[in-house]
Amino acid sequence: MRELKAFINNEFINNGEWLEIINPTTLLPAGKVTALKAEDINKAYSAARNAQKDWEKLALLERISILKKFRDAILKHQDEIAKIMSEEIAKNLKDSLAEVLRTVEIIDYTFEEAKRMDPLAMTGEGMGAKNKLGIFERVAKGVILAISPFNYPFNLALAKIIPALVMGNTVVFKPATAGSLTGAYMAKLAIEADFPKGIFNVVTGRGREVGDIITSNPEIDMISFTGSVGIGNQIRAKGSSTDLVLELGGKDPALVLDDRDLEKYASEIVTGAFGYSGQRCTAIKRVFVNDQIADKLVPIIKKHVEKLSVGTPEQNAFITPVIDEKSSDFIQGLIDDAKQKGAKILFGDKREKNLMWPTLVDYVTPDMKLAWEEPFGPVLPILRVNSIEEMIKLANKSNFGLQASVFCQDISTAINVAKQIETGTVNINSKSQRGPDCFPFLGIKDSGEGVQGIRESLISMTRYKGIVINY
Repeated sequence: MRELKAFINNEFINNGEWLEIINPTTLLPAGKVTALKAEDINKAYSAARNAQKDWEKLALLERISILKKFRDAILKHQDEIAKIMSEEIAKNLKDSLAEVLRTVEIIDYTFEEAKRMDPLAMTGEGMGAKNKLGIFERVAKGVILAISPFNYPFNLALAKIIPALVMGNTVVFKPATAGSLTGAYMAKLAIEADFPKGIFNVVTGRGREVGDIITSNPEIDMISFTGSVGIGNQIRAKGSSTDLVLELGGKDPALVLDDRDLEKYASEIVTGAFGYSGQRCTAIKRVFVNDQIADKLVPIIKKHVEKLSVGTPEQNAFITPVIDEKSSDFIQGLIDDAKQKGAKILFGDKREKNLMWPTLVDYVTPDMKLAWEEPFGPVLPILRVNSIEEMIKLANKSNFGLQASVFCQDISTAINVAKQIETGTVNINSKSQRGPDCFPFLGIKDSGEGVQGIRESLISMTRYKGIVINY
């Protein structure tokens, strides 16, 4: 039973209130974190504000030197971090460790990219203004609220925290409830790295009780949030005067346009749909294909799905329990609705509490909830359509616009279709995915606003400050 405390101004906070974190595999407590109250959260923002100017005054290389010690502490404790993550979100141990190491790569790249955030120098000559030299550098916004999701509690947290800190901001970090053990463990790494007081604060607690308090504090200069559409829209409504970067849900389509490499297409679709039990905003969540190609493609997809291992994170199973029984109830509801309306279950539709077998559903039609709602679980619907135009129309009809995949060997056709899909990114002949992490990552519609990615995060967490020299 792990017991990890909130972290404010370099002090571990124990107010006597605790929030239990449930292990999705055993449905027993994996540990507990401090359940903060409003006064504690306000102290975190005060600490961050008080520390910010001195932190920003440090030279960039000084800040990087301190953050490198944090990075080294991650490597030192990588196995422990992966174990905690696996216990609290049921991600298999192999993938949990891969997430930790991927995060270190992001940190290293962030340090190098920060060194290239050079000021912009320009003259006024083009506008007829002589004897003026403008120097515009990027400076910290101030206090950043970073909110991470449960599915990538280490990677998606530090992809926000490190860019914020390296550019001179201070951070108040709120991990998702499931993911709070991983988030709170970062405080130990901060102490080991000798972080100055107040630059990094971890606030934990029940979201429904403290969510509004956390997101509406007047000290916040920017919110970087990854999570559900519902919470994201609440933040939009409350943070009208606060800069926002939001990464929300997705209903990422895969459009199969030819049958020239169906084995590759099927392999990409299955790994894209079922990785981490489908609990990814970038998971492939529906496949559009015409009948003729579907009759050849679907059996190959089924063959791949049947080979996916199902079990526990300790077994390094490919399919592990979804985050809780409420989520599995929702996923099952989408499957049941499709069955009742005539869809055909080709594999799966088996469940033991919140352990759900990978489910392949054919003959899904637009009147079924599974065609439109994000399951965030291991289920893949096949929608048979008559034309490429219909695929594009159905793809664009969604209220989501995060990513899409187009499978086609004719690159001209693939690019032409990709340009017509209303989404942040289209992957050609590959599954939808967040990386490489140096690429911009964005969603439109209900999938979010703003842009992430290493350089883009450095830009979003800073603003221009100009000095004009008149001579």
